[in-house]
Amino acid sequence: MVVGFRAFFAASILALSTLFAVPATAGTLQCAPFARQVSGIDIHGNANTWWGQAEGRYDRGHEPRVGAVLAFAASRSMPVGHVAMVSKVVSGREVLLTHANWSYRGGIERNVRAIDVSANNDWTDVKVWYGPIGDLGLRSNPARGFIYAQPSKGVDQPVQIASADTTGGAAVHAAF
Repeated sequence: MVVGFRAFFAASILALSTLFAVPATAGTLQCAPFARQVSGIDIHGNANTWWGQAEGRYDRGHEPRVGAVLAFAASRSMPVGHVAMVSKVVSGREVLLTHANWSYRGGIERNVRAIDVSANNDWTDVKVWYGPIGDLGLRSNPARGFIYAQPSKGVDQPVQIASADTTGGAAVHAAF
């Protein structure tokens, strides 16, 4: 009986200790860290800052591409914006998104429908699948555009300087 009590006591202590292993600040999964993980775009901070942070670091545009992150602007209903990765381009005005914390708090949704409803066909106004109603959301959401996963090829790239060849080109020809 003592052995059974000791095992029960040890299991109880182990179970209770897991409650304290989780930090008090641990919360639900947010869209920005999830988008960073699935897209490889290394931007940190609230989703509404991603578009500005991407300038000069990543190419941005209004054409959907697989792997790109659609950056939603801040709005009354989304004060810190939203980011979602494009998992499939269905057409110029429809994509499938993979994202977190949209339909369900902390939930991950894969390959959900999003359509461009902007007047200029530029992905600045988007409707997104909303799980609780099983359809596209009732309202559209303002968006900035797409951040592409490949780093920008701007003028900030390293420049290589050629050195003078005093051997009459022999070293250059030997290298090829």
